Amino acid sequence: MVKSIDLKYLIAYLAPLLAALGILWAGWWSYGAAILSFVVLPLYELIKPPTGANLSPTERNARSVSRYYDWLLYSHVPLLFILIAGSIYRVSFTHLETWELVGLVLSMGVTLGTFGINVAHELGHRSTAYEQAMAKLLLLPNLYMHFIVEHNRGHHRYVSTPLDPATARYGENLYFFWIRSTVTGYFSAWRIEAERLVKAGKKVISVQNQMIVFTLLQLTYLVLIFALCGPTGFFFAVAIAVMGFLLLESINYVEHYGLVRKMTGQGRYEKVTEMHSWESNHDLGRIFLYELTRHAHHHSKASVKYQLLDHTPDSPQMPTGYPGMIIMALIPPLFYWVVNPRVPAEMKALAIH
Repeated sequence: MVKSIDLKYLIAYLAPLLAALGILWAGWWSYGAAILSFVVLPLYELIKPPTGANLSPTERNARSVSRYYDWLLYSHVPLLFILIAGSIYRVSFTHLETWELVGLVLSMGVTLGTFGINVAHELGHRSTAYEQAMAKLLLLPNLYMHFIVEHNRGHHRYVSTPLDPATARYGENLYFFWIRSTVTGYFSAWRIEAERLVKAGKKVISVQNQMIVFTLLQLTYLVLIFALCGPTGFFFAVAIAVMGFLLLESINYVEHYGLVRKMTGQGRYEKVTEMHSWESNHDLGRIFLYELTRHAHHHSKASVKYQLLDHTPDSPQMPTGYPGMIIMALIPPLFYWVVNPRVPAEMKALAIH
């Protein structure tokens, strides 16, 4: 039986619910998911202190065997594609004012970023073929299928080093990071996949190359939308995809900003520790993103399911949740003023020198 406290993860469904109402009713409802994510949540977390309680052994055992937490994620696949189809139909075949269209782009972009990429990230770390397939499906409408290659086999290996596209450097602003991480992360995924194939003795230019398959799938997705819904549907699909993956990159930015791993005497980087990830233990952001904000534990063992992640008090702590941190990052001087003093001194020295 699902305990009442477990139902808190249903809060994550508020964004797609508001996106659905925006599709149906338009007007100011079209901004619903965006307002929830970047107005309501940040304001709540600004006044509500974080809570650091971890699971008891009994709770951990119960959660580890419950399928409820898995099905919460699996349901995202059909629901996300229903929302995408509904929103593309709405903008293509009904009249919307420009301001309503902007609202739908923002809200659907947030939905693709949180309900899509974030859940794809969780499922992409699972070992079963069907969960891996669901992760790739969720990344498809974001036009970011390469993420599963670069993140799993690149980011987790090179996090907090200059070799990782998804680690923000000390003093690097969000806008420059968007460009650097997006471009270099994409080409990094091609390199990682080519290295895998060469090591396995397989041809790089073949259908066994996931990057080629991903590219063809994403092009097919866009061509189908253009054929069925015309240029309006096509440009809307591209716009919400860009919004979705920029939200992902914004989360990448705040997760590891300014944190650096030292080189050891053997010319290698030190082992990843809890000091190499920023953590936020603010309640709503944790639940809304399926505990992604307990990021230090995730990097120590990526296979741990979201409902079992622990708060790591020794890691650098964010002053607010992810939504609020992203808003601050959009204003670089404000972000530097708040965050730079919190970067560990030894890492700051490594970054500067």
